Amino acid sequence: MKFVAVTSCPTGIAHTYMAAEALEQTGKAAGHEVVVETQGSIGSDPIDQAVIDAADGVIFAADLEVKGRERFAGKPTIDVGVKRAVHEPAKVVAEAVAAVESGVVTVPAAGAVSGGPGTKVDKNASTLTKVRQWLMTGVSYMIPFVAAGGILIALSFMLAQVAWGGAEGAIEVTKLDAATVFSSFDPTSLQEWSVVLLKTGQLAFGFLVPVLSGFIAYAIADRPGLVPGFVGGAAAGFVGAGFLGGLVTGFAAGFLALWISRWKVPKGLRGVMPVVVIPLLSSFVIGILMLVVIGRPIASAMEGLSSWLTGLSGGSSVLLGLLLGAMMGFDLGGPVNKVAYAFAVTGLATEGLAADATQYKIMAAVMAAGMVAPLAMALATTVRKNLFTEIERENGKAAWLLGASFISEGAIPFAAADPWRVIVSSVVGSAVTGGITMAFGSTLVAPHGGIWVLPLIGNAFGFLVALVIGTLVTAAIVIVLKSMRDARAVAEEEVVDPIAATA
Repeated sequence: MKFVAVTSCPTGIAHTYMAAEALEQTGKAAGHEVVVETQGSIGSDPIDQAVIDAADGVIFAADLEVKGRERFAGKPTIDVGVKRAVHEPAKVVAEAVAAVESGVVTVPAAGAVSGGPGTKVDKNASTLTKVRQWLMTGVSYMIPFVAAGGILIALSFMLAQVAWGGAEGAIEVTKLDAATVFSSFDPTSLQEWSVVLLKTGQLAFGFLVPVLSGFIAYAIADRPGLVPGFVGGAAAGFVGAGFLGGLVTGFAAGFLALWISRWKVPKGLRGVMPVVVIPLLSSFVIGILMLVVIGRPIASAMEGLSSWLTGLSGGSSVLLGLLLGAMMGFDLGGPVNKVAYAFAVTGLATEGLAADATQYKIMAAVMAAGMVAPLAMALATTVRKNLFTEIERENGKAAWLLGASFISEGAIPFAAADPWRVIVSSVVGSAVTGGITMAFGSTLVAPHGGIWVLPLIGNAFGFLVALVIGTLVTAAIVIVLKSMRDARAVAEEEVVDPIAATA
């Protein structure tokens, strides 16, 4: 059979592309043709309509709303979460085959159109799951601003050290008045170029809280939530409530806009409700809430958190690194991992940070720890091939690049096949890396990139040492635990593996 598929995940970084590869490989192994459109963070390359028309069925493996869903109208379709396509691609393909054979056709709702920011919240999910989906929508749209701003600031500090001829350049560049520099900009001055990079990065950072708040509200209330969400996030930044204030205004704005949008109003008012009434009333209420009522208490809490982080040293910072590292290694891109990552990323937005601020150390520890599991699985499949199935050995080859790029999800196929051995190993090794990275005092301004942003890492040698040690620890533990199994277990897995069996 011929299938077309669309994959997307909240962050659009890892699961989107892992699911696409899994569906393509599994489909090929089963004798089917699967053409996948990835709707990731870098956009998408739409499948040619002729290919869609010739397809027997459609697979949506998406945690966001599929863009251009109406293109697939009239085709037997299954709609699953992106993680199922990563973990259980054979079952997903089998369900698609069954849908085609049953002849069940799904048609988009009348008037369904593509466009607008993507989000997908399961209305039938539990309250806790919905909260996570709303939060991750905000975080996913915030990450590109963090990446752009963080890397620009890091490049500014690097250039400033060259311009001033020493490490003091990272301090001196922050002392120059940007407006004065821009009014008489000298394109031959490295010092002034470093100011341009710094200010541009700071401007990008200025969008973090409004974007976080705005898209949380959007996930809850759709478009009516955008205006009050952004206004609330800007208000949170104004009073110093930071990302915590943005979280509060995001949820408050979303639920308020959703409530107002459901008011029963006369027909004459319906046309102006989304354009005037909802944004006006919701923004007014959220503005009062943040500026007058809860803004200052939240700002005080943020100041306390910042002071606590600034005061961390020695054993306290190592313990924090151990905890965050363990969280990064626990569910490999899942909720616990994302909480640790979000904690690190939002810390980067704190204003007035010194070059060696604890927030930058936390980001370094979190990224190093998040690289451990896939690198360790890649290493383990290389040195003890007999402990892994053929498909795991193939996944191990890809895990080298995924781990080096800080994509923790590269270890998911291993955890799905052998949860407790892989997760226990990952938690221990990732915790070790997080603790050692904090002990070395490595810093990182960029929120992503793995080894590709190594020039932006403060004390890169310590970062690499921590990463190597954690990878060796995880690989050693998983090898020991897997060696305790009956040797027949691997052989049996080879037989039931749908890809290996047809290779």
